[in-house]
Amino acid sequence: MPEYASGLDSSVLVLNRYFMAVHVISARRAFTLVCKRVAEIVHVTEDRYDSFSFDSWREVSQYKELFDDANDPLEWIRTVSFDIRVPRVIRLLTYDKLPRERVQFNRRNLFARDENRCQYCGRRFPTSELSLDHVVPKTQGGRTSWLNVVCACTNCNKRKGGRTPLQANMRLFKQPVEPKRSPVIHLKLRSGRYRSWKTFLDSAYWSVELKQE
Repeated sequence: MPEYASGLDSSVLVLNRYFMAVHVISARRAFTLVCKRVAEIVHVTEDRYDSFSFDSWREVSQYKELFDDANDPLEWIRTVSFDIRVPRVIRLLTYDKLPRERVQFNRRNLFARDENRCQYCGRRFPTSELSLDHVVPKTQGGRTSWLNVVCACTNCNKRKGGRTPLQANMRLFKQPVEPKRSPVIHLKLRSGRYRSWKTFLDSAYWSVELKQE
């Protein structure tokens, strides 16, 4: 079945059965859950949101005038017999666990927090060209934590070596902080493609982690 991998690999917000945000997964995984009938698609409009099974969502997708992105290949999956819009939100029908209370400390969230920007020269780089640097080196008692680890490009990392920024005569682009919400979600919300997520990410949920899968 022909498909646009870019559409299937886009992100979908997952809600528990109480409509609380708990995960972010790929559209491919989201379609699988909906087809297995363990989840339903939630479509947000300006003043309401509606729930759909896979079959009812496929039927609605045929009325492309209902959507403002009918010609955007990133929003649609094309098959031999029908086109179906990529959902942005799904709800698990029986899952009632709550999100974690803290943002997970890992490489992905660190790169997202610093927006792929070297925290010494201030330039942005692909993830493959960035490393993680201890502001206060571990040899000087520095901890591996949100407040002491930053992104650094290869040149700046070599220049700094096993020294503090002050010892290396370098200055941090900004002070590292522990994020109160998922940095990955923060970046996603900058795109209009994920604007419907904001309905479920109000102030009551900004302080919890959204696990990335």
